[in-house]
Amino acid sequence: MRILVTGGAGFLGSHLCDRLLELGHEVLAVDNLYTGRKENIHHNLSNPNFEFIRHDVTIPLYVEVDGIFNFACPASPVHYQSDPVQTLKTSVHGAINMLGLAKRTGARILQASTSEVYGDPEVSPQIESYWGNVNPIGIRSCYDEGKRAAETLFTDYHRQHNLDIRIVRIFNTFGPRMRPDDGRVVSNFIVQALSNKPITIYGTGEQTRSFCYVDDLISGILTLFFDSEIHSPINIGNPIPIDMLQLAKEIIALTNSNSAIEFLPLPQDDPVQREPDISLAKKNLNWEPKVDRMSGLAKTIEYFTNHR
Repeated sequence: MRILVTGGAGFLGSHLCDRLLELGHEVLAVDNLYTGRKENIHHNLSNPNFEFIRHDVTIPLYVEVDGIFNFACPASPVHYQSDPVQTLKTSVHGAINMLGLAKRTGARILQASTSEVYGDPEVSPQIESYWGNVNPIGIRSCYDEGKRAAETLFTDYHRQHNLDIRIVRIFNTFGPRMRPDDGRVVSNFIVQALSNKPITIYGTGEQTRSFCYVDDLISGILTLFFDSEIHSPINIGNPIPIDMLQLAKEIIALTNSNSAIEFLPLPQDDPVQREPDISLAKKNLNWEPKVDRMSGLAKTIEYFTNHR
């Protein structure tokens, strides 16, 4: 297949491009490089089956493809809050443009959605049928509501135009190629630990997240895209939660760091818990994560050590 990956130079998008190329597909990566980086895809530039276009998905794109993975959107609070209007445009206008392209070409299209559609959840673990608890006017709303709107657009294109869609709700993911400045907890803690700087925990450190290693996540997404007929959202993530204080201690131990732990005020609307129910993925995709957290952290620390 000839496959378009928007956000193809980003953390997840670049790993997705690698795997698609390994499977023998032609890959067209599109990225405006707002948070994506050319170094993430540099190793593929000499591959005749790989092409890169610098382009913003809020502007229509006219290409011929058989499949589309719509991953374009800044995903860390630091980046998506720095230009919230553009973040919302990327999710909404980008979805409209990619859905229009899929409709014209007859391509199958997958939306990279997020666990943030659940907001600050009142139920845990989060199941796909849960509608969420989202502040529509908060500082995170540009991302949360943008992704929710994108899910609406995808679902309505499927209902109205019978478009072949997939929607994956991605939970916290980590691994090589994360940006050191993206403000996400794993990269923050590792960068701080490697520099022996204080590890900054927001709130008391009791809030929980569930971290999935990037290779596992990509495997789940590829199975959803190629081997299923599921048109409704599906959670992909690691169901094992950990609180932030314990994560900090694990990273300090793995890096042999002298870092102290420093507590800062909790940001507005920061979710207290984030834990996926992956029953649907297990049942319908025969998927569950295989890489344990400590192994994944070791690989991620090695990457940051070599890219300081």
